[in-house]
Amino acid sequence: MDVRTRTMQAITQRAYGSSEVLAHATVPRPAPRADEVLIAVRASSLNFADVATITGRPGLIRAVTGLRGPKNPVPGRDVAGVVEAVGADVTDLRPGDEVFGEATGGAWAQYVAVPAKLVARKPANLSFEQAATLPLAAGTALDCVAGVRPGQKVLVNGASGGVGTFTVQAATALGAEVTGVCSGRNAELVRSVGADHVVDYERSDFTSDGTRYDLIVDLVGNRSLAAYRRALTPHGTLHLSGGGGGSIIGPLARIAQAAVVNLFVGQHLRPVFATASRAKLDRLRELAEAGAFTPAIERTYPLSDAPEAVRRHMAEHARGKTVLTVAEER
Repeated sequence: MDVRTRTMQAITQRAYGSSEVLAHATVPRPAPRADEVLIAVRASSLNFADVATITGRPGLIRAVTGLRGPKNPVPGRDVAGVVEAVGADVTDLRPGDEVFGEATGGAWAQYVAVPAKLVARKPANLSFEQAATLPLAAGTALDCVAGVRPGQKVLVNGASGGVGTFTVQAATALGAEVTGVCSGRNAELVRSVGADHVVDYERSDFTSDGTRYDLIVDLVGNRSLAAYRRALTPHGTLHLSGGGGGSIIGPLARIAQAAVVNLFVGQHLRPVFATASRAKLDRLRELAEAGAFTPAIERTYPLSDAPEAVRRHMAEHARGKTVLTVAEER
């Protein structure tokens, strides 16, 4: 057997830390289990979840990723590419299919094995780079706007990031009047993805300007629950999705506080725990093909430059999505 069929190029991490723990290396190529597909990766994208896995922060995440070091030496969750092989129990996908999906890790590589239930056919109108931005960020956005009705007022705090740009688009697609909160330099980006109004957090405080919203999606965690409640209608909803919290338990304290407050008020303060599924991926494909989702990609890097991509992502406020591309193997 040719050594090239047994190995692949990948980004690896052997310890928790910053971008310096990442290295470009040759590693064994995975083989799909009975319920998995092997994907020849064309693109992946960078998410907060990936940064948390790399840094091991908040510390509670290590109960899942590995106490002393990462269980999976190859990071990366979002994937778009071409099916290379399928497991014995997979009947609805076949080699050559163009797909996208959400791995549990290992996507920053030439090949990744993913459960078939977390893979779907790629939107026909999107490139691999665009499709790779969808699974985690756009999937989370769908959960963040669940229950929104036409005409309702929705505010997205953190509207210029990966999840934020998709949340603005998802709320707009549902017929809401959408306000995005971001820095002034990102205002045009947020308008371009469909926001009706933009609030520059450096110039004004949306929690004290008198406007009331039916739904606030908090992707930042930089306001108190009391402040958010001031900006909600009497029966409005606050969705908490990421941001805030300490280095050990992250946002769990905030989530617990919200659960207690819920017992005494008419408003609804709820965490959003995004889950992956084939049904959600199919819905993302439908929305993308209908033109409701247009990925906002800030930068694209070759796989070998993943450490630099992570460094910049950690040093700067997110602006759309960062994508890693993988050259087709010859």
